[in-house]
Amino acid sequence: MGSTSDVGRRDLIKRSAALGLITVPAMSALSACASGGDDDSKKVDKGKKSAKNPLAVNESAALDVVIFDGGFGQQYAKDAEAEFAKAFPKTKGKVKHSATQKIQTVLQPRFNGGTPPDLVDNNGAEQMDMGTLVGKNQLTDLTPLLDAPSVDDPNKTVRETLRPGVAEMGQFDGKQVWVLYYAYTVYGVWHSKSNLAKLDVEYPETWDDMLKVCEKAKKKGVAGWTYPGKYPYYLPFSLYPFIAKIGGRDVLDSIDNLEANAWKHPAVKAAFEAYYELYKKGYILKGTPGLTHIESQTAWNEGKALFIPNGSWVENESQKTTPKDFQMAVGAPSSLDKSDKMPFGTIWASGGEPFIVPKTAKNPEGGMELLRIMLGEKSTKNFIKQVSSLSSLNGGTDGLSLPSGLESAQEALTKAGKNVVNPRMQDWYGTLQKQKIGVGALGEMMAGRMTPAEAIKKCQQFADDTAKDDAVKKYKHV
Repeated sequence: MGSTSDVGRRDLIKRSAALGLITVPAMSALSACASGGDDDSKKVDKGKKSAKNPLAVNESAALDVVIFDGGFGQQYAKDAEAEFAKAFPKTKGKVKHSATQKIQTVLQPRFNGGTPPDLVDNNGAEQMDMGTLVGKNQLTDLTPLLDAPSVDDPNKTVRETLRPGVAEMGQFDGKQVWVLYYAYTVYGVWHSKSNLAKLDVEYPETWDDMLKVCEKAKKKGVAGWTYPGKYPYYLPFSLYPFIAKIGGRDVLDSIDNLEANAWKHPAVKAAFEAYYELYKKGYILKGTPGLTHIESQTAWNEGKALFIPNGSWVENESQKTTPKDFQMAVGAPSSLDKSDKMPFGTIWASGGEPFIVPKTAKNPEGGMELLRIMLGEKSTKNFIKQVSSLSSLNGGTDGLSLPSGLESAQEALTKAGKNVVNPRMQDWYGTLQKQKIGVGALGEMMAGRMTPAEAIKKCQQFADDTAKDDAVKKYKHV
């Protein structure tokens, strides 16, 4: 979900799974590994708790870390692991680092065998379904980490240093925190300020203006929009906050809660019809349904399209093809009309890059300690400089020169104020969000193979099927 988390930027999801009518590997994998319990006999002995070692880490035990090698790469994690080895010199040479884009494929056998890593960056197209992991009791409660003193200020707990809502995102039901989202992602309509200036236009704050800008671009041979057609679950990054802006955040909450007829809300209909109009008027870059995330971002960087729905990891992920004068920026969803329930500036921002400590990890204290180090100012600044993204530490940008995209993300957050939404579908029901709603409905609609009414009907059907599935643990906004 970056991040986002990310989401997207992964291996090909075949069109044969587009309608979500087959069982996805991640679900079967988790069902297979769900029988494994907590075997304390395999865990390393705890160390001695102290001011410098508040989590009682075994100071000589090995540490096993698996990182998703996506938009943020893996160097930031390697650097934090080096800091871990400095803090615990006897672990030098014992920190095992692995990186992959195939999280589920690589880790399924290890979960099945009761030998998972100590810390996992669980992201990507092969992300293990978080709701299922929690429901099957496969994760370690991270409350001890959150209640531990922070690296930089012993008078503040780690929890007290996090951005608002980050700890709560790791809760699924009850007070336990099962996931720590390390990045802080700003989602929206990404664009180039310089490319808009070439057309003598500004970012459109209303949908009527959005259509006018797209029409003007079309006359110049430039598409209005593109998106990862092979991974159309990127579309919600701008579509979901658009729905909330039109109808209020309660609309997204009801969708997350799998409520009957939630997808039939007038705000959903209005948003779907607005996006479908982009297709009908020829404002989508030709060939977009066949593009990967990298291909669509490259086309956008090359000025073939003005707008792309994405998360703030895009600045780092697309840097090799981004022109120096691009002036990358993120825009909040345009206003549909004056009856919108939320003001312009409403945006989706939330924790991304989900880290987990498996229940049967040998060294869970070591995994949590590495996260504690990552949430210190030194590691945070290193992360920001390397990948052009905020972390979940509330701060860390002092003294840093921010690139244009990250600077605009900061500005967007400031402008949004309290009008920040955080839909949980991708966290609670990853398969429903990606393969079904994303690929099987939104992707079909934006490719012109479904009407908005048909897509809404399909989304509601997918949601209803999930609500009725006793094998899927359910979560609700409180």
